[in-house]
Amino acid sequence: MVIIRDTKELDGMDLIVTVGFFDGVHLGHRFLIDQMKEAGERLSLATAVITFPQHPRKVLQQDYQPKLLNSFEEKLKHLEETGIDYCIVLDFTPELSRLRAKEFIHRVLARDLHVKTLLVGYDHRFGYDRADGIEQYIAYGRECGMEVIRANPYTAENLHVSSSEVRRLLAEGRVDEAAELLTYRYQIRGTIVAGFKVGRKLGFPTANIQLDEPFKIIPAIGVYAVRVYLKGKSYAGMLYIGNRPTLNNGENITLEVNIFDFSEDIYNEEISVAFVRYVRGDIRFDSVEELKEQLAEDRRIIMNYKL
Repeated sequence: MVIIRDTKELDGMDLIVTVGFFDGVHLGHRFLIDQMKEAGERLSLATAVITFPQHPRKVLQQDYQPKLLNSFEEKLKHLEETGIDYCIVLDFTPELSRLRAKEFIHRVLARDLHVKTLLVGYDHRFGYDRADGIEQYIAYGRECGMEVIRANPYTAENLHVSSSEVRRLLAEGRVDEAAELLTYRYQIRGTIVAGFKVGRKLGFPTANIQLDEPFKIIPAIGVYAVRVYLKGKSYAGMLYIGNRPTLNNGENITLEVNIFDFSEDIYNEEISVAFVRYVRGDIRFDSVEELKEQLAEDRRIIMNYKL
């Protein structure tokens, strides 16, 4: 996949494209992209996804705090996995937001990006106020020599797929179900920073994580079985999200991971943690000894999972 930021790189190229923010690059997104790839092969066109580095609403509303499933870098990685030829990165500007669908199709897609075929998601709308629908898109495309195709909806028995649904599952701690919709385990990534070193005193040393993407969704408070990726290696571990009520930590939410069978100094290292399964909620124990016993039991349970 070639990442395109300068539209001049597309001169002489005929494309089939689909447009969207694609947060999560989940099953529904991948189904849409597969349809584009099939049409591209049939029409002998290169395939491209048009997406944006920032959430469009964040550009228009500076105090908006999006709840993201992917950082932009993660999104690019997952889009590359789909096998498309190009990812066209458009800056979503206030000027772009004011374009009506007809102007976007004529000026941006046809004139600047040389799009020959546009695949529109089954229920996707774009353009100022999202006033137009698929019938209008088809007519606007015909005016400038572009074929506009409506994609088929993703359907699976008893399975609703959307970025909002994945966010809901994560908020409820249902990380294994979220992974089914995403097609991969949900991950957080960040830098290991100094903590209070309480875990070490308990016999379960933890690495405190400061997230790289401030708008990344943090799953529900509790203890999770996780897979840890650190310095090119992978480890089993357990991650805690919460405010450590037994230790009277106040309202501050921490993310700290105990990496099994690991004892290196890793401050300031980059770390990624993939969620495998929810283990339990946050509990206030009557003593530190009870907490230590529960941590030992958590580890025993997690070691029986396939991480």
